[in-house]
Amino acid sequence: MIIITGATGKLGRQIVERLLARVPAYGVGVSVRDADKAQDLADRGVRVRAGSFTEPESLAYAFEGASQVLIVSVDKLGDEAVDLHRAAIDAAITAGARRILYTSHAGARHDSHFQACRDHAATEDALSASGVAFTALRNGFYAATVRQFLGQALGSGQIVLPTDGPVSWTDYTDLAEVAAGILADECRFDGPTPPLTGARAYTYDDVAALASELTGRPFTRTTVSDEQFRQQLVGHGVPVEAVDVMLSIFAASRDEEFAVVDPTLAELIGREPLDLAAVLRPILTARPEPVGTPH
Repeated sequence: MIIITGATGKLGRQIVERLLARVPAYGVGVSVRDADKAQDLADRGVRVRAGSFTEPESLAYAFEGASQVLIVSVDKLGDEAVDLHRAAIDAAITAGARRILYTSHAGARHDSHFQACRDHAATEDALSASGVAFTALRNGFYAATVRQFLGQALGSGQIVLPTDGPVSWTDYTDLAEVAAGILADECRFDGPTPPLTGARAYTYDDVAALASELTGRPFTRTTVSDEQFRQQLVGHGVPVEAVDVMLSIFAASRDEEFAVVDPTLAELIGREPLDLAAVLRPILTARPEPVGTPH
């Protein structure tokens, strides 16, 4: 049985849907914190069990009979994130999984400015030391994060952010397609995949130009210092810790940690990945979400 964690999340749910187009529902199981939120999957024949990375005994139940386990990375940072990932890896091994997949990051490295990328690198180390075959999906930076950084610009047309660098923003839809294909044994990668990215890296100057083109109204890009950005967000009630995480993303992008563009994603899905314009269209017509911690 193929087990997917985080199956009610934005990426995990899309992976499940694409996997169900490839394999029978009885061969798919999901491990979710709230089983009620996955009732529609249960109604379609998917095995739904409650499992939490903080409760190893629940994972033993949720992963029972697993041939493969896809671990969707948690929305935490630092030692807490790595410890939770290790708990899921241990549970997958105990369940007898022959392969573990993990949603890593194209920028995973131990010396990254961005804590999440350091966490991904540490989790990849744990997978490598586990003795079980694994695939670390080196996903490009999730394009949904652009929405968080646009913030008030969606209404004002003023994109006010620190100095940035190019980022190869990548859509959940394309990344889910790859994950499902690997789980269905359509292809195989041992260890980390090549970077799974879009076809181009964008700066926020590029984002402003795209927004202007798509909406027909002007969007301007203004650069502020890191300290000005921090004071602005803290003044609006954003926790200092969350602001510092966001600033670390800009520091990493300035060092071009997220600038890599690789053809592997396009080759695996058999078409060009969705470009940023396709991602921005619905974002520019939707209400902005509260600022959180990008991962």
